[in-house]
Amino acid sequence: MPLFQLDDSDLDFPEPHLALKEPNGLLAIGGEVSLSRLRVAYQSGIFPWYFPNEEPLWWSPDPRAVLPAGDLHIGRSLRKFIRRQPYKITLNHAFASVIEACSVREEGTWIGPDIKAGYEALHQQGEAHSVEVWEGDKLVGGLYGVNIGAVFCGESMFSRRDNASKCAFIAFYNHFLRYGGQLFDCQVLNSHTASLGASEISREHYLAALSRWKKVIIDKKCWYQQSLEL
Repeated sequence: MPLFQLDDSDLDFPEPHLALKEPNGLLAIGGEVSLSRLRVAYQSGIFPWYFPNEEPLWWSPDPRAVLPAGDLHIGRSLRKFIRRQPYKITLNHAFASVIEACSVREEGTWIGPDIKAGYEALHQQGEAHSVEVWEGDKLVGGLYGVNIGAVFCGESMFSRRDNASKCAFIAFYNHFLRYGGQLFDCQVLNSHTASLGASEISREHYLAALSRWKKVIIDKKCWYQQSLEL
């Protein structure tokens, strides 16, 4: 199966089922990580993931990690932690700070300057959102991602205090569901998302769900700057 080369002038992607099996889901290389291209990518079940100073790589893995409405799992110890309510949690108060914090990783980061610029452009258009976790006036955790109708595509999260990113996820998950959200796209399963109830479905089933739920119009009040309750 060939790896497709994109150029800056053409926003079209190949069909996701043409992605490589190894590495799993790699579909295309190249093209600018622009506002317009990111929109097309997420509408098609595709996302960028690559290291700074490399050509952009575009992915649509099979299987896909998701967390449907109603499948959230909160373990006993986490429930006890949440009852103490140690943090304040907000929505869309500090997008740039959240994406910057997500980019700081000891193992190296894929969130380079062009990724930051692309998602900040989406945020300015009301299509990418951040959740912030505060300890006093210090930002200690959070996440960001892209909204496609009743689907939220999580991109990255960070935590500087115990359970901070999990608290961000849980608070936002419940908030999004109250406004009619149906599916969280976690992209690739890891121990963090699995502990919250995420599981794997086939790419085919993910794309079918995306096609259905992306047409749902979520009340714009969902995305106002506000505090979120755990």
